[in-house]
Amino acid sequence: MIAETIPSGNATPTHPIGVFDSGVGGLSVLKALRAELPHEDFVYVADSGYAPYGERDEAFVIARSRAIVSHLLQNDPPAIKALVIACNTATAAAIHLLRQEHPGLPIIGVEPALKPAAAASRTKRIGVLATRGTLASQKFKALLASLEGHAEFICQPCDGLADAIERDDESKIRALCAYYIRATGQFGLNSGEIDTLVLGCTHYPFASDHIRTLLPADMPIIDNGEPVARQTRRVLGEHTASNHVGQITLRTTGDPTLLAQAARRWVGLDVPVNTLSI
Repeated sequence: MIAETIPSGNATPTHPIGVFDSGVGGLSVLKALRAELPHEDFVYVADSGYAPYGERDEAFVIARSRAIVSHLLQNDPPAIKALVIACNTATAAAIHLLRQEHPGLPIIGVEPALKPAAAASRTKRIGVLATRGTLASQKFKALLASLEGHAEFICQPCDGLADAIERDDESKIRALCAYYIRATGQFGLNSGEIDTLVLGCTHYPFASDHIRTLLPADMPIIDNGEPVARQTRRVLGEHTASNHVGQITLRTTGDPTLLAQAARRWVGLDVPVNTLSI
């Protein structure tokens, strides 16, 4: 989740930060970014016309990521000064290629918050809910390997959950959350029980109210929105905007109504949504 480059070319401190996800899930990261960087402009792209990424093959995710970055680097409107990939699957599949192809662009990715979870856990058994694509990626496998001996991670692929959240299908969200929490294992504070849950997809925080009702009281549920926002601030450093009221632009390759509704419901944003054909 580290980018060491700084803005180059014609990018200025007042140029926007680009954020993209396979759909509305990355709004959870955008919410954290706005809280951390209230003076920044953001352009958010929901690739809802091609969602969900987590059940697509790697080549498809790479192709979509490249298309979105190409769009965000256009100079009219102003090109972005940094990019946040607010999608675990796209980060795992494409961030290394995007950094090679755009060496002057700071790129911040997301990854399941396994390290904070290992530090927080007392039983050292941690549940991880994620998409099948994230769990199968080499990047995730390397992250798991780096924590070998620190904790045991019970990884549960959650087919269909991101799509249900994308479509705001409450009954299906409730049913899938219940199914996948049961499938993950026994939660509690006793030896051998799972005492911490990682949400390894940026869509899943929007189901956290349902998930919370299925777990013991006060059990930690960890996502990656706030760490990504803090890392974005560190990467930008002096290139952050100041004395500026941050503006948000929303774009989607899918149904603009879905993104507009999700932005109002989960982020408190009431702004127009533009439709993209990319």
